[in-house]
Amino acid sequence: MFAGFDGLMTLSRREGVDIRPTLLRVLTDLYVQAPSHTIDEEKQFAELAGRLIDEVDDATRAVVRARLAIYPQTPRTILQKLKLRPSAPADEMPRAETIPVVVAQAVVKPPSEVEQRLAASLAMQPKDATEISDLFFAATATERAKILHDLAVTPLKPSARIPQVRAARAMHILEMAAFAEDRENFARELGEALLLPYQVAERVVNDAGGEPLACCAKALGMDSAIFQRVLLFLNPEFGNSVTNVYRLSRLYDVLSERSALIMVAAWRGAIVAATRAKYRPALYDDERHRARAAPAARPVMQPGADDARTRTTGK
Repeated sequence: MFAGFDGLMTLSRREGVDIRPTLLRVLTDLYVQAPSHTIDEEKQFAELAGRLIDEVDDATRAVVRARLAIYPQTPRTILQKLKLRPSAPADEMPRAETIPVVVAQAVVKPPSEVEQRLAASLAMQPKDATEISDLFFAATATERAKILHDLAVTPLKPSARIPQVRAARAMHILEMAAFAEDRENFARELGEALLLPYQVAERVVNDAGGEPLACCAKALGMDSAIFQRVLLFLNPEFGNSVTNVYRLSRLYDVLSERSALIMVAAWRGAIVAATRAKYRPALYDDERHRARAAPAARPVMQPGADDARTRTTGK
């Protein structure tokens, strides 16, 4: 089966061309093509391949090793030389280790300021603003916190930020009014700073829960320490309750500016809706229904019509 290989090896050494890698590959290909071999063929292959394996380069040895590793009739001596484990018919193919299944959990990132501005494209209608305002004032403390949390991710358009210079001036005046327990001037300055009517600002200041006041303070960018001082001095009855001050202080720390500005926009829109309902313009139907029925107009006689009628009747 492998006649002439010794002569080829002798010729390669004489001519100076190393064909041993090629001989080993050809020899291996011929051997693995047959499903079985006789004892003499197996000995001959073991002798020839055993000499060439030690004399070829690593790349050729790796190719031959890969071919003979999956061939069941590889001689044992060649397996040992290539450091391969002999296979038996009853042996099972080694199985790879089970790849652990890793369930990727979605990482929920809070929306950035740019994403919030892009999402804020739905202008609040006066009717919707009235519903939000009424719902917020009628809710409990827990419900108000939930409303403010949900407003942060809604596509409703918030009101514009108050200019920093105007906000700083307003916060200074508000703090002084709180120290003096002057809730009237506090409400007046708050309404002027946030462009809210006095009745809305007064309702915010006198609210028993304090969440509307927290929204207005956050809309102005008031510092947390200043807000706590306002809570303590503006309404002594409210400030005497440590629970109320602590609860509102925690709410103020987690309250987002976007939620506060949306509530300010809702209060402005609610006033617009109330104003429209109060000063509803008169329609043409209303004028027609309120007007008296005009008397029927008398027919206008053309000049000379009376003489013609007299001649016709003979009178």
